[in-house]
Amino acid sequence: MATEHETVAGAAPGQPAPDGLPPGGSGGKVSRTTSAERRERAAHPGWFLAPALVVMVVFFFVPTVFNFVYAFTDWSSFKSEINPVGFDNFVELADSGTLFASLRITVVYAVLVAIFQNVFGLILAVLLERDTRLNRFARAAFFIPVLMSALAVGYIFQAFLKPEGALNALIGALVGHEVTTAWLGSTTWTIVVVALIHAWKWMGLSMLIYMAGLKTMPGDVLEAARIDGASPWKAFWAIRFPLLAPAVTFSVATALLGSMNGFDVVQATTEGGPARTTEILNIFIYRTFGQGLFAQATTMSLVLFLMVALFAFPVIKILRRREEIL
Repeated sequence: MATEHETVAGAAPGQPAPDGLPPGGSGGKVSRTTSAERRERAAHPGWFLAPALVVMVVFFFVPTVFNFVYAFTDWSSFKSEINPVGFDNFVELADSGTLFASLRITVVYAVLVAIFQNVFGLILAVLLERDTRLNRFARAAFFIPVLMSALAVGYIFQAFLKPEGALNALIGALVGHEVTTAWLGSTTWTIVVVALIHAWKWMGLSMLIYMAGLKTMPGDVLEAARIDGASPWKAFWAIRFPLLAPAVTFSVATALLGSMNGFDVVQATTEGGPARTTEILNIFIYRTFGQGLFAQATTMSLVLFLMVALFAFPVIKILRRREEIL
């Protein structure tokens, strides 16, 4: 079989090989092909993903697996051994009532942040849509908070809103007498104030998402609406806003997931107060872990993981269905 292949690809048996081919006919060709395939395999894009995959496995997947395991143990700083306890941690947290209170506060906080962030982002995108020098400067200015540390933003607003802070001093200068309002001291409205701070930090991201959606709309559809006599307001709500459905889905989902995993802004502004009215679940986990109750803290983080999954997927599904309808 080898002789037959050499006769076709190279020279006849018993004759010297043609110029440019090594003796043995196609042997050199097969060798060159094998080397090219080897080089192609060595330069495969998958190898460039290997370092990121290793980091992902070590710092995400492995801790996540251990989080599931330790949630069913009695791991704490008060014991030298770790023993399985089944669902005792879940039962204890459910009986205390604190876990469900933190879950409720987390959901309220996430919904408020998603509403504020997307409303502010959409308004900014519409106002700054025209490509002028002033609008370009304003876009950069509103995006700066996105690049800032969330802890820094929280501490700045905490100093700004305290009774002797700059906001009360400004209001006092305007009204002519001293103002000492505790903007972060209300058990009813503080969570709204903190949600506004969180939304202020991230509204620049929503602005860019909506602006990208506005910039990619087909011009002929908008021109047809203008020719038909539609006012700018009617054209926006009847045509432009429905065409923003994919941007709305992405921005709302991002805001919900980010705020449900929030920690920095709340910790810097209120630390969960007053009277635990802003104690979202991550603040509760942080305090529990600091008390040495590691198993309970991992149980709470597991509950948060499940809550985010159960809350996010239905919301994304509803928004995707809305896209199809529009």
